[in-house]
Amino acid sequence: MNEDTIKGQWKQLKGKAKSAWGDLTDDELTRIEGNAEQLSGLIQERYGRTREEADREVRDFFDRNR
Repeated sequence: MNEDTIKGQWKQLKGKAKSAWGDLTDDELTRIEGNAEQLSGLIQERYGRTREEADREVRDFFDRNR
């Protein structure tokens, strides 16, 4: 998914991201503004995932929610 498209749809996707990763706060999700790299970093940090696992989760999330 194109990064500009993600940023444009982030307000709608933010609720789905909160459902997928409930430990992330609304403020964190608002602050990253759909930036896949930042989202991946937060998931790594909060859930103890490897970089590859977090990247895959984020990529899968955006692919499912096009």
